[in-house]
Amino acid sequence: MFTTLLIILVVIIAAVLVYAATRPNDFVVSRSASVKAPAEAIFPLINDFKRWPEWSPYEKLDPQMKRTLSGADSGKGAAYAWEGNSKAGVGRMEITNSVPASLVSLKLDFEKPFRANNTVDFTLAPSGPNTTVTWAMRGARPFIAKLMGLFMNFDTLIGKDFEAGLDNLKRATER
Repeated sequence: MFTTLLIILVVIIAAVLVYAATRPNDFVVSRSASVKAPAEAIFPLINDFKRWPEWSPYEKLDPQMKRTLSGADSGKGAAYAWEGNSKAGVGRMEITNSVPASLVSLKLDFEKPFRANNTVDFTLAPSGPNTTVTWAMRGARPFIAKLMGLFMNFDTLIGKDFEAGLDNLKRATER
């Protein structure tokens, strides 16, 4: 009886591991919002790390977070490193591309609570008096992330933060 249960358990674990291995190697999380403001009013808040406390939900994870700005004042070459509590973690991001009023691309590197290297794009697309702002993050999904993804939905977890940030951008720029 015990041997049969052990064999069934090993088969189940093996099936979960094999299934996790078949999951995609990359991930994308993306959210969009329509903001009643011109792209020119929204862009400076994204393109300048000094303005991120006005809207980024991640800025509120640790009131004691240590922040270091370096490189350019804003736009391409501007960098922002942080060290915070277990929620905020440790990492660095740098603006790698900046197209006025339409695109800000970032290289995002996490050190803690886990290592990850991702890219982030903020795109701004005018639509009449509004602007559609899209916040997207892409990256590799190593095996452990594939396995964890079977039990938790990263799109939902990260997506809710993106939605909160986009709502904050709306409040900061809508007239």
